[in-house]
Amino acid sequence: MALATKGTAVVTLPSDTQILITREFDAPKHLVYKAWTTPELIKRWWAGDMGEVKSVEVDLRVGGTWRYVMVADGDFEVGFHGEYREITENERIVATEVYEGAPDGEAVNTLTLTEQGGRTTLSVLVQHSCKEHRDAHVDSGMEVGMQTSMNHLDEVSLSLL
Repeated sequence: MALATKGTAVVTLPSDTQILITREFDAPKHLVYKAWTTPELIKRWWAGDMGEVKSVEVDLRVGGTWRYVMVADGDFEVGFHGEYREITENERIVATEVYEGAPDGEAVNTLTLTEQGGRTTLSVLVQHSCKEHRDAHVDSGMEVGMQTSMNHLDEVSLSLL
């Protein structure tokens, strides 16, 4: 398996139904977690360089929901939403994710944060129900947008120091 390096997220496909995203951050995990879960901060990083975030709703509790909407370059709206299934503050979040343009392709994302020496490794395991949904996700161009989003997440996390 490839390992994350500073400034670059690594995307691997552990199985026919999974995507694994791993990246290292210069900030401690509690700050990465805060940037990942706080609406005002999510607005600063989530769209990367692909557009502008219009709304972020976060009800951070098991059974709570989240929804992010952005206007992408090209002036079209893109929305994602899901439900939190498991939350361990500063360490782990399990939540569903639905791209509203393909509502049948629900995935379950497991975010894990580990810290060593003040640096955080973030991993997100995206579990799809079938290979076709996983491949559609990969083929959507998600990696390009995700790289810039992760760069902005690093910047936002560091700004909280």
